[in-house]
Amino acid sequence: MMAEYSDPSQCPVRNVLDQLGDKWSVLIISALAHRPYRFGELKREISDISQRMLTQTLRDLQADGLIERTVFPTTPPSVEYKLSPMGRSFLVPLSAMVDWAFEHFPAIREARQEFAKAA
Repeated sequence: MMAEYSDPSQCPVRNVLDQLGDKWSVLIISALAHRPYRFGELKREISDISQRMLTQTLRDLQADGLIERTVFPTTPPSVEYKLSPMGRSFLVPLSAMVDWAFEHFPAIREARQEFAKAA
């Protein structure tokens, strides 16, 4: 399937998973699945993300059409992020992946420990 793309950057699977496969995108989308968030709320919700990484990931998700950014005319302006309809459609495969991770994490942790012992 991927062999039909001479330019790897044009491969839909590689292209989309490059963005959605990183941990920050998954955590942000998971948080926004529950409700819209302001920037500071997201930063508190995902406490180990840096401000720079949160800003960049939000921009990337917005550029991909997965989240929507709304600026409210307050002083100072408040900004809210929410999932777009396309972002909501990603929740189905994402929840399947999350369920799989919870189900298999004990076995994965054990496999990692066995691998480390053998190394």
